[in-house]
Formats: sequence, C-alpha cells, structure tokens
Amino acid sequence: MVARSKSIRMLVAARPSYINPVLLAKMIAAFDQLSGGRICVNLIAGQSEQENASEGIKWGKEERYEIMEEEVSLLKLLWTQPAVTYEGKFHQLKGAQVRPRPFQKPHPPFYLGGGSRQAWEISAKHSDVHLFWGDTYDRIRANMAVIREMAAKHGREDKIGFGMRLQIVCRETEQEAWDFAHELVGHASEAQKAFVKQHFATSEANRRVRELAAEGEVIERNLFTGITKVRPGAGIAVVGTPEQCAETLQDFIDLGCHSFCLSGYLHDEEAERFGKWVMPILRERNRERMMAA
Repeated sequence: MVARSKSIRMLVAARPSYINPVLLAKMIAAFDQLSGGRICVNLIAGQSEQENASEGIKWGKEERYEIMEEEVSLLKLLWTQPAVTYEGKFHQLKGAQVRPRPFQKPHPPFYLGGGSRQAWEISAKHSDVHLFWGDTYDRIRANMAVIREMAAKHGREDKIGFGMRLQIVCRETEQEAWDFAHELVGHASEAQKAFVKQHFATSEANRRVRELAAEGEVIERNLFTGITKVRPGAGIAVVGTPEQCAETLQDFIDLGCHSFCLSGYLHDEEAERFGKWVMPILRERNRERMMAA
C-alpha cells in the first residue's frame, strides 16, 4: 500500500505486548519515512480474552491497558529523544535509539477506540483521535465532554480529537439499502449470535453495542444495530441513500467528530459508492471546515 499509493493514510494496528516497543518504534518510523508521513497508529488492547489466550497473550484486560500506556509512552520517547533509558513495570531500556525517526513531527498520530474508563484515560493522555463506535448523539456528546475533561488534566483538552468507527450501507434508494442491510444478517444462526455474545463479553464497548441492539433495530435516523448481532466490535451501520448517509455523518461532524473509520460489505464496492456518492456531498457541506483543516 505504501509503495502503490500517494495520498491514502494507513491506520496501522498496534497491540500491547505483541511486539517489543523498540522494534515497533523502528518499524513504524521506517514506514512513516517510506510513505512520506502517511502512517497513523491504532491502539488496540483486544476485545476477546479467548483470542488473546489463543495467541499466547497472558495478560488480562487491565494489564494490557497498563502495557499499552507504557508502550505508547516509550514510542513517544524513542521518536523524540536521542537515547532512551527506561525502567518500567513491563519494559526496561538502556540507551535505546531509533534511526531514522518518523517523517511526521513529533511523531505519527495515535488513534484509540474503547468504551472503558481505562481506555478513555489512555486516550486523554496520549491519543490524537478517540474513535467512538456508533451510538446515540446524546451519548456521544456526553462521552466527548467526559474525555475532554480527563484530557484537560494532562493539558490536552484542545489537542484530543474525536471520530466515529461505523459500517456503511449506501444504495441509490432507501429500500435497496435496507433490503441489503437485512440480507447481511438474515441467515445468521443462533449459534453465531451466541458466539459473538460469549467471546466478547468482557469488552465495555461491546456491552454497550448489545444494549443498543436490545433497544431496537434503529437507534437514530438511519443508524442500524442489526449487524452487531453477527459480528463483534463496531457493527453499527449507517444505512440509506447517499443523501441520508451524508446527513447522518454530518450529524456526527456537527457534534465535533472530524475523523471517520468506515467499512462495508463488500468493502471495495462500498468504498467506491461512498467516494462517488457521499463524499462530494460532505465536501460541499464542509468546505470551510476542510479549508481550515
């Protein structure tokens, strides 16, 4: 992707304790240089305890967040200091150096999506963008206020930004969009639904998604909860015509969200529809915002 693209920005997942932080810092810095400053880092603590255990990660959720906080602190030091000596709970370094440093200064931006208080604390201290999963507008507004207040304790109230992680189902007519959204989940077995509930039960964000699904199929205009029954994580979908999808995303923009991590089924076809139909509407409506950015 780095070699075959010129403008797209890559959001690279970084999971605590999977890779030594010095090696991770070198890898990200190298790709940031090769891409001309197009790498972003997505911090992921992991939603499923079964998945972590299957991959040899022995730490529980709270410890994984502790490791994440320590490793993000180390990445920032390694990218900005000549040499790093560090004595922490999980890592010890003696004069570690990273060369070359990242292309972006002082370092690539950090993204984090999580619904727990512990995740919010890390975002407040370190993230450039906190990614919310789909939720009601009132809930997103309230959560933003809390995280900003937490960030203020680190002098970052004006530095932390917000975004949304959503699915997209966009079609020329509303009926086509809803028919496809229902078709996506129409053949799911009860065993599949039970698997999602069981294997991702410890995640605060997943618990909130299940609460929303229990409240109804549509939580706000054109926000569909159905996909959350068959997939973990950010399953809330924007469903509708290009104009309706743009209006729903605009509502989040007007709340203060400036970043969107979107996906669909099939992903490449949905991306083409979004770029052709929805983006021109959003660009026109947010011309002044985009110029300011």
